[in-house]
Amino acid sequence: QVQLAESGGGLVQPGGSLRLSCVASGGNFSDYLMGWFRQAPGNVRQFVAATIRSGRSSRYIDSVKDRFTIFRDNAQNTMWLQMNSLKPEDTAVYYCAASESYVISERMRATDYTYWGQGTQVTVSS
Repeated sequence: QVQLAESGGGLVQPGGSLRLSCVASGGNFSDYLMGWFRQAPGNVRQFVAATIRSGRSSRYIDSVKDRFTIFRDNAQNTMWLQMNSLKPEDTAVYYCAASESYVISERMRATDYTYWGQGTQVTVSS
């Protein structure tokens, strides 16, 4: 069983950048497809991005394409989400998650993922 811990959230002005980190422990990180989700108050948890075990392929929702980049280093048991050109609508709690699935898509669901971190708050506001 893998444990996940996110960090890197905070308050940033519109147009700014943040890099979120997700560190895995207690399992073999390279065994999992990894993803980022976010949840704003009153909303369902939304898929943001995912990367396959090798990190060589990724998927994003349309609203973050060309602004966010997901990447991982299996040797460091770590995944990141680089977020640029942030907008107020990006405000949410961001979660990293691990999936045993071998299918990656732009429409991944929370139920595709087995393990979750505790979340980190990202607030985009002037």
